[in-house]
Parts: sequence; structure tokens; C-alpha cells
Amino acid sequence: MDWRAFAEQMAELARHLLAQGSTQETLDAIAERGVGLVEGCDAAGVLALRKGRAVTLSAHGDMVEESDRLQGELGEGPCFDAARRVDGERLFRITDMSKSQPDWPRFAPAARELGVGSMMGFLLYTRDDDFGALNFYSRRPGAFTPEMETAGWLLASHAAVALASARTVDQLEHAMDTRHAIGEAMGILRERHQMSEEAAFEVLKRISQTHNVKLRDVAQNIRTRSAPQS
Repeated sequence: MDWRAFAEQMAELARHLLAQGSTQETLDAIAERGVGLVEGCDAAGVLALRKGRAVTLSAHGDMVEESDRLQGELGEGPCFDAARRVDGERLFRITDMSKSQPDWPRFAPAARELGVGSMMGFLLYTRDDDFGALNFYSRRPGAFTPEMETAGWLLASHAAVALASARTVDQLEHAMDTRHAIGEAMGILRERHQMSEEAAFEVLKRISQTHNVKLRDVAQNIRTRSAPQS
């Protein structure tokens, strides 16, 4: 493997991922670029666990969603284990899916039926967050060598940092939208009922608590009802 060329590709990848406009776009770019950057890879995807259920966050190429679905239904599989960090493991590499896989006795034969020859995956994590597992698939047994494992690990490390940045941007944008919505709703209440800013906010908060509805949703409802009817 030409590591100099790969390093240049990784630098370009970092810029590409940070240029994405949302967390979902970043996830999709990770899966797409993973197929191109890791030799022998036919498909790639990101799987996460939500309340114990396997959820495909992004998929590029065949096999990914079917493999994730199988692992979720069976409650076993390498991607499933990586996402929940079984035994503290942060990576896996299966060189030949046709051989016996004692850890996943039901998943392995089903994966072979899907055409999976070899797999590897990496936990996407930073110091503060776990984002799921980045998984690579090949139709050919023996496709993923130790070199490809190193390449995948480097890609996953870049991807985790990009995801952390994208999520922070999403959260900031959401917070700004929330502040804007609440501010507009307070303005409507103040004008309509001649009340102070503090009193308007207390009204919003009381409605939120009484009806168990998020403050942003209460504000949005007031804004919608006050919008001019066409």
C-alpha cells in the first residue's frame, strides 16, 4: 500500500467531511468515501444502537442494511458487538466469513447467504462520545489485510472527529432556532396581552410543564397560530 498517497487522501477526506452541512451528510460521506479509500471494500455503513435496537445510520453499497437488519433481529454479529462495545473491543476483522464464527453462530451463515466474504469494523468514538460502528464489507474472503485494518482505523478516527464537529454545529443551529422561536412567541404574547418579557416567558414555561411539551414546540405552536392566513 502506498501510505504517502493514502495520507494525502486522508487529508483531503478530513477537509471533505468538515465541509458537509449536517450530521447526516457527514455520515453519508463517511460511508461513501470508505468504499473508495479501503482497498477491497465493496460496501460500507454506520450502525448504531438506539434503545437496544440496531439502526443503520448510513449505508453505501449492497449488503449493509440487510446485514444490519439481520444482526438486529438475531441480537448478534460483529457490527452489533462493536456498536455496543462488547468486552471493550473497538474493532473487529473477519478474514473469511465461510469459516466457523463461534461468537456469531447464527449470523455468520446468514451473512454468507448475503454474499459477505469478509468484514471489518471500528467503533466511532471521541473522548466524550460514541457514534456507533463504521463497518466495511467485501464479497471476497481475505480482502481485509492488517494493512487495510490500519487504513480503516485511521479513516474511523477522522470520521469520529468530523461527526463530533457536525453534531456540535447541528446542536448550535438547533439552539439558535429554539431561541429565535421562543423570542418570537414571547413577542406575540407581550403584544397581544400587554405583558412583560418575564411574564411572557412564564406563560410559555407553564404551558410546557402543564402539557408536557417542549418549550420550543409551545413557541412554534403560538407562532403558527399567529401567522397570517392565506
